[in-house]
Amino acid sequence: MPKSIPSTPSAPKPIAPYSVAAEANGLVFISGQVALDPATGERSPDDVEAQARKVMDNIGVILDDLGLGYDDIVKTTIFLADISTFPVVNEVYGSYFTGEPPARSTIQAGSLPGGFLVEIEVVAAR
Repeated sequence: MPKSIPSTPSAPKPIAPYSVAAEANGLVFISGQVALDPATGERSPDDVEAQARKVMDNIGVILDDLGLGYDDIVKTTIFLADISTFPVVNEVYGSYFTGEPPARSTIQAGSLPGGFLVEIEVVAAR
């Protein structure tokens, strides 16, 4: 099955040359999301809890655009500017899953583009 780029009209507009999502073989790959307001393009405050919540909300609207939900996520990767914020991000992240959470990796990136504090990428299955 060839790759396709699905429409994600509710997502924040990409700030670099990448697609918000790509799909192949029943898997949906959602590019790393940061704390941007989809309507205005404005960033969330420099508070890791607020940014984590905005990132997870953005992932939710992208999933919804694609007819999917959080329970369809099979793998995530969380990138943190500072690993000491892990407990806060972990609590926010966990609150979005009603069933078993997906597989996950979390790494300290050192710094993220645009000075964001958290970025999350997702793989979901149809």
